[in-house]
Amino acid sequence: MPTHWNDSQPIYWQLKERTVAMILDGTLAEGEPLPSVRTVASEFQLNPITVSKSYQALVDEGLVEKRRGLGMFVCQGARDSLIASERNKFLNDEWPAMLNRIDQLGLNIELLLNKSIIKKSDKE
Repeated sequence: MPTHWNDSQPIYWQLKERTVAMILDGTLAEGEPLPSVRTVASEFQLNPITVSKSYQALVDEGLVEKRRGLGMFVCQGARDSLIASERNKFLNDEWPAMLNRIDQLGLNIELLLNKSIIKKSDKE
């Protein structure tokens, strides 16, 4: 995880979002333990309460479960649940705003797709 923090959001929320991203990209697999609160707090020089608050938010969302004496683990189905909710968020919130911006700039889909294909082939 990167160690820089954005001043516009609480750190516990940013840590939660980074953990969500790790679940989505498969870095943290279902059934796998999360790093301990102490480890994360030490590694990122955070207050352990901040890390605990972040982990509790994940528990509250049903993505992570506490196992007494063992730690926190990614729940089965967490990735599928996240993909569904993130797709919904993208299609209902982000995509309409993006379409509006594309329209404002007078761009067209063909141009955007061509730019996307060129950038993709540059990476390969």
